[in-house]
Amino acid sequence: MTEFTLHTKETAPQESNALLQASEKAFGMIPNLHAVMAESPQHLEAYQKLHELFQQTSLSTAEQTVVWMAINVEHGCHYCVPAHTAIAHMQKVDGGVIEALRSGSPIADAKLEALRQFTLKVVRQRGKVTDSDVNAFIAAGFTKRQVLDIVLGLAQKVMSNYVNHLADTPVDAPFRKYDWSPAVNAAE
Repeated sequence: MTEFTLHTKETAPQESNALLQASEKAFGMIPNLHAVMAESPQHLEAYQKLHELFQQTSLSTAEQTVVWMAINVEHGCHYCVPAHTAIAHMQKVDGGVIEALRSGSPIADAKLEALRQFTLKVVRQRGKVTDSDVNAFIAAGFTKRQVLDIVLGLAQKVMSNYVNHLADTPVDAPFRKYDWSPAVNAAE
């Protein structure tokens, strides 16, 4: 596997310095994901901006967690599942919801489960969902705006999940207690 550098403010390209400082301010550290992304200042900046924008969407904190985690688990991201598990706990997202997301199990809350299922359809079908899928999502209490909010969250997660696959990003110490690996598919 190609090794990617875990950049510090001293080793990163100059244009990444302010971005890494922002990461450190926001997280109290430079997450390894951001350290890897710093190789491309434009990538790190885009990721940070998408993260900020997704947090401003019409989705609640719990709903944002459902979107992020459903995508992380679907993509098999060894880094983002533990990281978002820790973040979800800090944000006081229900523990049962977090565990269902980590295991790929149905969420007891019907509305959150509808969100998880629709997010997975968008990912698996590359956005080519049916009108009946969209109508069922809206009937579950969501809006057309939230359909687009999911696509924004997906864009952010593609950036992080794929980088983590390419770089085999080490999970940061604060997230390691939530280590995760994809379930083995018996059909494989």
